[in-house]
Amino acid sequence: MDVSIISALAALTGAAVGGLTSGIATWLNHRSQVRVEWILHEKSRRQILYRDFIEEAARCYMDALQHDKADIPSLVGVYAKLSAMRALSSKSVVHCAEDVARKILDTYLEPDKSFVELREMAIDGTIDLLRGFSDACHDEFEEMRPLF
Repeated sequence: MDVSIISALAALTGAAVGGLTSGIATWLNHRSQVRVEWILHEKSRRQILYRDFIEEAARCYMDALQHDKADIPSLVGVYAKLSAMRALSSKSVVHCAEDVARKILDTYLEPDKSFVELREMAIDGTIDLLRGFSDACHDEFEEMRPLF
């Protein structure tokens, strides 16, 4: 074999390997960026949903503590957000949200609370219906954190 052919083949092989390596590195980098963008978008969607659920559930719970007649439109809002969570969220978040909704319904069946009773509940922490839900959301967001 001629030395010039060997040199040409070596140069072509080197160029092909270099080009392939560069292409694979670019593809992997793009794939990583797309995944991070998707995670951030998904996290943002869930944050909005969870915020809305917390606000709606808190209003319903306060209403349930003070009245025995259910606020049906607000309950529908809570259950609509719960259904959206079933499509997007982890099982632990959905389970905690279901517990919140169930507790709200049960609270409507209990006697109304006076302001003094509400104050006592606030002091001893029993008024915090959403703590488990908030903790589950926090854990879910920690799991979604991109690994670099």
